[in-house]
Amino acid sequence: MTDALYSSELLRLAAEIPHIGRLDRPSGSARRVSRLCGSVVEIDLRIERDRIDDIGLEVKACALGQASASVLGRHAIGASLDDIEQARDDLAAMLKGGEAPKGRFADLSALEGTRAYPARHASIRLAFEAAADAFHAALNTDDTTVTTTTVSGTATGQG
Repeated sequence: MTDALYSSELLRLAAEIPHIGRLDRPSGSARRVSRLCGSVVEIDLRIERDRIDDIGLEVKACALGQASASVLGRHAIGASLDDIEQARDDLAAMLKGGEAPKGRFADLSALEGTRAYPARHASIRLAFEAAADAFHAALNTDDTTVTTTTVSGTATGQG
């Protein structure tokens, strides 16, 4: 792996994930799993006035997935569903060669060096995909609060 893949900023983010641990009585929860690498991200959200009031993270992923989850944990409080979905979509676009996300989740730019490693992209996207799922679960009117989704990764490219 190159220095661009595991930059000091990326490793710092991976080592300092805030909001570790599950929430008591979350508004919504989600679990995302990458079939390719086995990374797992579980997210609990407490939603107040259509914004994230609290977040709990359980992250069992590589340094890349941990760094992405760290950015989410650092900046999620106060975010709306639109903010989370925009960050998720901007992250996916960045990994395919687009610009790095701006605004609240601009720290995702630390993952720009991962573009050349498509086999790792599924793990990198897990936290933001799970956060969107958990937010949708929180807005759901029935008693369902947990969503489990397994995402496929691509086995092409370097990894």
